[in-house]
Amino acid sequence: MVNNSNLPALSQQITELVLAGSLGHAEQAFADAADIYGDLAVVEVLASIPAQVTALHLAGFDGGKMSLATLLVPPKAWAASLAFFAATWADDLIEDDPERVAESLFAHIHGVVFSTDDPERRRALLSEASATDWGATVFAILFSMAPKEIMEVAGEILIKGPYITGQTSSDNDVVPLAIELAQANEDGWDRALFELFPDFRHSGDLVDAEFSDDPDEEPQFLQRTTKELLYRLRKQVPTSRSSMAKPGARRSLGTGIFN
Repeated sequence: MVNNSNLPALSQQITELVLAGSLGHAEQAFADAADIYGDLAVVEVLASIPAQVTALHLAGFDGGKMSLATLLVPPKAWAASLAFFAATWADDLIEDDPERVAESLFAHIHGVVFSTDDPERRRALLSEASATDWGATVFAILFSMAPKEIMEVAGEILIKGPYITGQTSSDNDVVPLAIELAQANEDGWDRALFELFPDFRHSGDLVDAEFSDDPDEEPQFLQRTTKELLYRLRKQVPTSRSSMAKPGARRSLGTGIFN
C-alpha cells in the first residue's frame, strides 16, 4: 500500500530531475518507487506532477525506449501532457523536417497506447487523449502522414461500423491506431478527421471524396499538411497567461457509427 506521506517528496524529486534534464535519473526514481511502494505509487506521482513535466519526461521515450511512466501514466494525466508536447520541438525541425517530428509523435502515441494488452486501459487512453482540442490536432498530425489510408478507413467505418476489421489496401501502421481511436471515442475520431480535412463537416461527406492516384495532383478538397498541423499544435501549447482548454470544448460531430 502506498504511503501517501511520501508522495509529495517523490513528486518534487521527479519534477526537479526532469526539469534538470536528468530523465534517466527520473526514470530510476520511478523504478525505485515501484520497487518500494508498488506501481500505484508511480501512478499517483504521475497524476500529481505538472502536465508539462510529464510531457518533458515522456518526450524522451518512444516505442523503442520504453519508460515505466509510459506503461503506468494515468489516461487523464497523459491527455493533459499532450498539450505540451509541441513545446519540446525545435522550430527549425518543424520547418525543415515535419515528417520526422510527426513520426516521433507517432512513436510516442503508439508506444503508450499499445504498451498494454488491457482493452479497457487502451480505450481510456484514446478516449481521454482525443477529448481535447489539442488531442484532436495530435491525431490529425498522425493521420496526415497517411491521408489516403485514413479516408479509406473512414469509408470502411461508415459501412461496417463496429464490425470494421482493419483490413485496408495499405499496411500503414497508423491504420490500427485510427481504428482503435474510432472504437474508443467516436467523437474524438470525427474531430481528428475534421482537423485534417476541414472542408468536411460530417463523416458521410468522406464517402464520395477520393484521392487521385497521381501523387503530384492536388486533392479536390482542403487537407491540412503535417507542417501546418504541427504549427497548429504549437499554438495550442498552454502558457502562463492561459489556462488549458477544457476537454470536450467542441460540439460533438459524431454520427453514431458504433451505436
